[in-house]
Amino acid sequence: MAGRNERSDTRLNVARYQLDGSVPSDAEPDDEADVAGQTRMEARAQYVEIQIQQAIRAGAFDNLPGAGKPLTGLEQTYDPDWWIRKKIERENITGLGPPALTLRTENQGLDARLDAAPSEHAVRQLLDDFNARIVKARRQLKGGPPVITPVRDVDDEVARWRQRRTARLEAAHAAREQREAELAAMTWRERRRARREEGL
Repeated sequence: MAGRNERSDTRLNVARYQLDGSVPSDAEPDDEADVAGQTRMEARAQYVEIQIQQAIRAGAFDNLPGAGKPLTGLEQTYDPDWWIRKKIERENITGLGPPALTLRTENQGLDARLDAAPSEHAVRQLLDDFNARIVKARRQLKGGPPVITPVRDVDDEVARWRQRRTARLEAAHAAREQREAELAAMTWRERRRARREEGL
């Protein structure tokens, strides 16, 4: 009997719903309840956990950058622009920041730039430009860190550039002579094979 009452109630509820869209108060669907008896939050948490476990098994989290390394910057105070500083360091971006910092980093690599210059005239132009920017940065009144980069003496730097260039030319000449002596000591087949490997 009880089964018939339940069936008739269900049919009655369906008929009411089809006529006017009303649902009995005891049969209202629970938005938080899922069909399997789980709440939606539990179902979502279970789904996320399954996805994470599958990614772990597939190796998606293996060899991440920084894995097994200590966290950096824990001893430093909070910097609101930490992400910009990290991006500049990570991508080695130059030319950004206050002149005091950019000139300091440029000063560290200035010898390499001078060594790449083709002539003494180009070296003097690079040094004049560098010194002019240091003087201009010292005169600016915008604030920021003080400019501690020293001005380079042009004549001394040109003399050092000549010494480095002479040392490089002598080292290249000595290496070339040593290589020619090694080739002369080889048989003609070894010499041909060595030259083929060098692309000569």
